[in-house]
Amino acid sequence: MPQDIDGILLLDKPLGLSSAAAVARVKRLFNARKAGHTGSLDPLASGLLPICFGEATKFGAQLLEADKTYRVTVRLGERTASADRESEVIERRAVPALSEERLRHELSLFPRAYSQIPPMHSALKQDGKPLYEYARAGITRERIARAITIHELNLRDWQAPDLSFDVRCTKGTYIRVLAEDLATQLGTVGHLASLRRVGVAPFEQPTPLSFEALESMSAAQRREVLLPVDAALCACARFDLPAGGVSAFRQGQTVSLASEMPGALSGTVRIYADGLGFLGLGQIEAAGLKPLRLISSAANRA
Repeated sequence: MPQDIDGILLLDKPLGLSSAAAVARVKRLFNARKAGHTGSLDPLASGLLPICFGEATKFGAQLLEADKTYRVTVRLGERTASADRESEVIERRAVPALSEERLRHELSLFPRAYSQIPPMHSALKQDGKPLYEYARAGITRERIARAITIHELNLRDWQAPDLSFDVRCTKGTYIRVLAEDLATQLGTVGHLASLRRVGVAPFEQPTPLSFEALESMSAAQRREVLLPVDAALCACARFDLPAGGVSAFRQGQTVSLASEMPGALSGTVRIYADGLGFLGLGQIEAAGLKPLRLISSAANRA
């Protein structure tokens, strides 16, 4: 029978497996009642896929909204219909002579804030159908550009015609589109040759676990590698709730903090109580501390 498990697993998703399939496999492996991923990776991409169990799923939105870091390889000189290796080459163009110095300069010039048009080969829906279904039928639909931000763009390697770099960007960034736009800036065409996610804020230098590693562990060892429910919330300030306000807070009531009002804190905060640990997220307002999202009293708050 499935068990109630709470925590976050940093999974190293392999190539060829969808994010949904990875979650299903993890649920079976942990015999968990409830689990979900926090930002999908295509089957052609590998790397960090945080998976939330139980009470941690209540805070998955924080990871969905978080910045992501990818290790990217772009094959210059070849364009494909899907902008990745999933479809055949439909255009070839000469690749200009490029040095590492020139490439670093071009990467520094690439816009940090720009609008991307989502690719036709994507899961975005129009009229109830994902865009990739229209694309496979040879139909092109109009798409609305999305504003995204590139925080960092750093060259890793240049072995013509393959350009490798690391990029840290906001949620919703299509790396395939970035690959094509960068190739255009370099005076050629290109497509995404490989993609690996190496960071999801706040997990910027994680050591994700492979299925092989997880399968070699005992059930108890697998439970031990889970991060606590609040591991993804460190961007929010911590507030320790006085004992007298715990009961009301856990019943969803706004708690008047009076003299305990933390003057330096505002907005969303992580709430803890002595002897109980993490209670959930709250909002500090003029009236006091308002509960936003609470965890079950039975949850593991290690």
